[in-house]
Amino acid sequence: MFDLLSSVMASSARGWRGSAAFNGDKTRQPEKMLVLYDIEACPYCRVVREVLSELDVDVLIYPCPVGGMRFRPDALDISGVSQFPLLLDPNTGDEILESAEIIDHLYKHYGNARRVSPRGLRRQLSISSSMAATAVRSIGRARGMNAKPSVAPEQVLELYSFESSPYSRPVRELLTELEIPYILRNFAKSRWQEMGPPLVRSRWFPDAPITSANRLRLRELTGRSQVPYLIDPNTGVAMFESKDIMAYLNTQYGR
Repeated sequence: MFDLLSSVMASSARGWRGSAAFNGDKTRQPEKMLVLYDIEACPYCRVVREVLSELDVDVLIYPCPVGGMRFRPDALDISGVSQFPLLLDPNTGDEILESAEIIDHLYKHYGNARRVSPRGLRRQLSISSSMAATAVRSIGRARGMNAKPSVAPEQVLELYSFESSPYSRPVRELLTELEIPYILRNFAKSRWQEMGPPLVRSRWFPDAPITSANRLRLRELTGRSQVPYLIDPNTGVAMFESKDIMAYLNTQYGR
């Protein structure tokens, strides 16, 4: 129960950024998938993932937890420094380190080009609240920060998630700790009728059209609009429910 409560508190600390993708008409999907070297618990990585969620842009995540040796050396070779997040955009050839510059790049090429990352006091407040979210999730144990022994999958996994989802966060944290690469299928809510838990939509707005590509895709696959949803092409397993997903990941890839 505390794990869920602290996840809700972490989302609240950030004002539930990364929940809504209401700029669908201004979003331009990249032809080639973006790559993000990322640490789930990192405050600077979080603000980048929030924008990716709000733009409804998918990204290949290479988790780089502290002590990890699977992807951190690659990131160091690319950038020359051990600093995260690191974004690679094969569509433009850019390799970008600073979170503010990454966000500017995302808005320029895939969203509203007139928007930029907060600067000055606004940026300080944004990063401070992101640090607060990390602190809340670190009570008792630092989650999504340090590497655990694991077995590497042959193929990349897929996770349907949106950044502020309290149920998706523990799964992303575990994927980070186990250094399991995954395609993050962003699942932010594209209409106001979708805000709140799935029960609200099914009870009060059952006929509201679904406009998000990933929400349509998951509805076609499963008949449901719920996250987290994990797909593992290595075993053919596909499942909902964060506790079940985490138990599976620990059994399949943990040591």
